Amino acid sequence: MEFTFIAILLFTIINFISRVDKLEGRIKGMQYRLDQVAKQVDVPEPPINDELRELIKEGESVRAVKQAREALGLSLVEGKQYVDALKLELED
Repeated sequence: MEFTFIAILLFTIINFISRVDKLEGRIKGMQYRLDQVAKQVDVPEPPINDELRELIKEGESVRAVKQAREALGLSLVEGKQYVDALKLELED
């Protein structure tokens, strides 16, 4: 009985993880398409970017990530990636 319960629970968890992975893939695909459309339509960048660039120039990357997360509703990883992309812009 316990083995059956554990097997069902394990199967449910694996199924859930698989579905989450598929959804993440779909979201990344939609984000890519949105980025492409934004480039073609020439959508202005978020106003927070100027403030984030200033924080980066001052060496306040952690504060920049925090600001990006609050202003744009990003996760920690997404905020870090966003700030890193701005850093690369500044280096060019």
